[in-house]
Amino acid sequence: MVKKMESSRFEKQIRFIKEIDKLKRISRQTILMDGSRQENSAEHSWHVAIMAIVLSEYAQNAAIDWLRVLKMLLIHDLVEIDAGDTFCYSAQKCEDKELREQKAADRIFNLLPKDQGEEFRTLWNEFEAQTSSESLFAAALDRLQPVLHNYHNNGKTWQKNHVISRQVLARNEITKHEAPFLWEYTINLIEEAVSRGMLSR
Repeated sequence: MVKKMESSRFEKQIRFIKEIDKLKRISRQTILMDGSRQENSAEHSWHVAIMAIVLSEYAQNAAIDWLRVLKMLLIHDLVEIDAGDTFCYSAQKCEDKELREQKAADRIFNLLPKDQGEEFRTLWNEFEAQTSSESLFAAALDRLQPVLHNYHNNGKTWQKNHVISRQVLARNEITKHEAPFLWEYTINLIEEAVSRGMLSR
């Protein structure tokens, strides 16, 4: 019975669920809004998925498939189990990011039954490509979230890594077309952060 279970669909799903628990131990550069500690990647995925639900009304495209957006946000960082968190403003660490994450996606999504593994890989590829309205809105929220964190914790990650306002604006520019209201909000946050000395010009 045990041997039969090991090769079953359910056993593969449980193995995947066990594996992704490891995302909870991946620390991100982003510090919690209260400044107490770094967030982990599982917390980030949960937080940004909730943001998608709450802020859905600000999407430029009213025909967005919201279930697809949520799926992308919940799985987009699973590759960090193998690849680790890559700080977006570190040019050196970003050099081999794509290769590391592709390799991680191959391993992690292949733990699932074939149909589910292929679906997750397709969603992950779509998020990375950022060509669909769903992936662009998901990416916009993924980039807004650390801005909110930094603004509310007095720019801890920005200051620690010598990030300047031009870099933050460039990273968040993806928001401009998919969520213009959120883009204006982001600009205002960045300008206020600069004026309050949390972020260098």
